[in-house]
Amino acid sequence: MNVINQVVKVGIADLKFTKSPEVLRTSGLGSCVGVVVYDLPLKLAGMAHVMLPDSTSSKRENLNLLKYADTAIEILVNDIVGLGARKFALKAKLAGGAQMFSFTSSNDMLRVGQRNVEAVLHMLDHYRIPIMAKDVGGSSGRTIEFSPETGLLKVKTVHLGETEI
Repeated sequence: MNVINQVVKVGIADLKFTKSPEVLRTSGLGSCVGVVVYDLPLKLAGMAHVMLPDSTSSKRENLNLLKYADTAIEILVNDIVGLGARKFALKAKLAGGAQMFSFTSSNDMLRVGQRNVEAVLHMLDHYRIPIMAKDVGGSSGRTIEFSPETGLLKVKTVHLGETEI
């Protein structure tokens, strides 16, 4: 009997958690980064769709904390532990961070995808969460789907097909 997995959709600047047999999916990853933190033996996972690297550069008063790598990953890690995941067992996978437009300028502020990836990697390192796989960079958008049952991250890349990492 084939079990149909229920899909939990993660929006842009959003964060969701699930347990197997549900799967987490987000689309529209251009320069954004999809980050999955999971405890495989418990089949528990959380996914964040990060848009920007750093909340401190925002001038807004009521920030969406899920929009930024520094704040979203802090929430992702604290909340998954609050749901019963074991800090020592956490692992991560990520995808996205594409350079969606070509720039003739050498201004790094325009390289949002690369800066997002660096910010996510920095935060995961801060929490000492090992990165098991990543599919980042390039110039194509992605949709990702994570199964807490298998620990596989399915990455569909525009014009490049689908891979599992």
